[in-house]
Amino acid sequence: MNEYFKKLLNNFLIGVFAIIPIVIVFQIILFVQERVSDLFHIVYAFSDNYFFTALVFLVSFVILVWIGNTTVKKGRSWIIGFFDYIIDRIPFLNTIYRVLKKVINMFSSHEQTMAKEVVYVEYPKDGIWVPAYVTNKHEDKYVLFIPTSPNPTSGFTVIVDKAKLVKSEMDIEEATSFIVSIGVDYNKASETHKLP
Repeated sequence: MNEYFKKLLNNFLIGVFAIIPIVIVFQIILFVQERVSDLFHIVYAFSDNYFFTALVFLVSFVILVWIGNTTVKKGRSWIIGFFDYIIDRIPFLNTIYRVLKKVINMFSSHEQTMAKEVVYVEYPKDGIWVPAYVTNKHEDKYVLFIPTSPNPTSGFTVIVDKAKLVKSEMDIEEATSFIVSIGVDYNKASETHKLP
């Protein structure tokens, strides 16, 4: 009877862990839906007209597409440049804004190969290898962000000599999936042979 309850509990926990990604995705969808709904109600409360509200959302969509297109073609939109200029004049806020832009560009830029680079580094001590994102380079020194599992947005920033790194064939998405899944999703397991 005791063995039966252990098996039942084991299957229950496996079921819980199996649906966690689905629940998280639904939570993100519900969060976005609530924010859009709130925005819709704010605009509608201001105008009290569905046509005007739909027009505001349509114009906003067109402006965002135009900004995205201009950014892809020219590298920067004059609208973003204008806001950069204004925010750059506000103390403290300009630092937060600049750092956020750099982090977002690191993960979204198609031109920066450095930001897409993943390496293995011995951390927190010799013989223990972890994946890290290359965020900057200067000669033979690499600036790395070492994310922690299962939350890759927290971690450590370190400076390491190039000789102490092992290149990985993982891209940012694969490395992030490896970290979030606490090692379960590791489709580059053959790379472990490269680690001393």
